[in-house]
Amino acid sequence: MSAPIAGMAAQLAATLGGRAVLFYGSALRTGDMDGVLDFYVLTDRARGSPLRRLGMRWLWPDVSFHEVIIDGVTLRAKVATMPLATFEKATRGSFIDTTIWTRFVQPSALVWCADEATESRVVGAIGDAAITAARFAAVLGPERGAPREYWQALFRETYRAEMRVEAPGREQQILVYDPARYETLLPIAWDAGEVAHSAEAGIVAPQLPFATYRALSQAWLVRVRAGKALNIARLIKAAFTFDGAARYGLWKVQRHTGISVELTPWREAHPVMAAPAVLWRVMRARAS
Repeated sequence: MSAPIAGMAAQLAATLGGRAVLFYGSALRTGDMDGVLDFYVLTDRARGSPLRRLGMRWLWPDVSFHEVIIDGVTLRAKVATMPLATFEKATRGSFIDTTIWTRFVQPSALVWCADEATESRVVGAIGDAAITAARFAAVLGPERGAPREYWQALFRETYRAEMRVEAPGREQQILVYDPARYETLLPIAWDAGEVAHSAEAGIVAPQLPFATYRALSQAWLVRVRAGKALNIARLIKAAFTFDGAARYGLWKVQRHTGISVELTPWREAHPVMAAPAVLWRVMRARAS
């Protein structure tokens, strides 16, 4: 991992009380650090006010925006923060949430860790994410097919459950960066998750007992029914608790329109109320 990424991870851990820092997203694949980098900071416990800690029990993670200068270069990051114990439960599929194990069955890098014990827990949780994802892929995918067909079905259905606005074919774009990884991962994760399967000439077929198939199918239906409401609640929470939201929004405006809007103390303290006036100012500037 590059020194700037490692340096930023260490600073985020110090700022947010992290035990481990995971780096993921498009920058991990491309190495491009001009945009916003994506990190997960895992902590001992929820932080902040009693209300925020209560919200973390159901509407994790907390999200914040950070700008850090490393070797004279400003790096920007969108950071999700949650307790490590909650992360472990989420990767095992213990909650109706789908976002954590879907995110971390995809590539990520553990770029900072407090100690070996924490490292072991995080690595184990990433393995659990793969097992959880593969088990649901067994019921969402075809009766038999290439491994990529199971991953495509899984990602497509989780986008629907999470009410995410993704371009058609987004699930295929995820796989194209490292298709061999996903081809290899599926049977390994099935073995670890005790999903019997056959494989012949690149075609696999899960062989689930009816009781297991029914249990996984019912569990998925619960997630589909609750997923949209859960993510709407998270969006509402983020609107009021996204630390650095104003700085993040104004940076995005300048990056995409070329129009610079001053970050005033009021805008930083009240990003939601400030948004309409900022939008009006940007529209007037573009019109002129």
